[in-house]
Amino acid sequence: MVAIVDYGVGNLFSLKSSLDAIGADVTVTSDEAVVRRADRILLPGVGAFEDAANKLRATGLDRVVTEEANAGKPLLGICLGMQMLFEKSLEYGEHKGLGLIPGEVRPISEKIPATLKIPQIGWNALRFRRESPLFKYIKDGDHVYFVHSYAAMECEESVIADTEYGAYLTAAVAKDNVFGCQFHPEKSGNVGLAILRAFVEYGGTV
Repeated sequence: MVAIVDYGVGNLFSLKSSLDAIGADVTVTSDEAVVRRADRILLPGVGAFEDAANKLRATGLDRVVTEEANAGKPLLGICLGMQMLFEKSLEYGEHKGLGLIPGEVRPISEKIPATLKIPQIGWNALRFRRESPLFKYIKDGDHVYFVHSYAAMECEESVIADTEYGAYLTAAVAKDNVFGCQFHPEKSGNVGLAILRAFVEYGGTV
């Protein structure tokens, strides 16, 4: 069973619908016991880092997610959920993340030309940086859907794909059983469904 962590932040319906479409056994939950029973965990998120981090900590699910990931359970963070996997974010101040992947989240304005719009919104190609189980059913150059103003940086060892938007920005990361997608697989058509299918199959079948 795949547990989508419900902590009051994220487009849970479309994510659950995508997992339903690929035949996964999925539940949306804020129950610690259900998250611990799950075979895999999905951590979604949209909005501001500080607000999301505070909400996750208020539920106590930050501890649960961290403990389960450290015990080897597959975890996939999506968009802001990916950013929360890192040590800290510099979005309107400095805010502590879950620390599951080394690195920090910084404004994309630090890297891209001033002529480009922020946030980056729309379809962009993935450039694979290293092999990953997430890419089992897709190919280098496939397009996925982004909506973000911040990106993971100082995390070179964990980057499995990036995307070009005036500069190369982190698109996906992995460290052991912990994965993250800056883009929205649930909004990325068949490519996104293929990525979710690969995660569901990672380490066995659900």
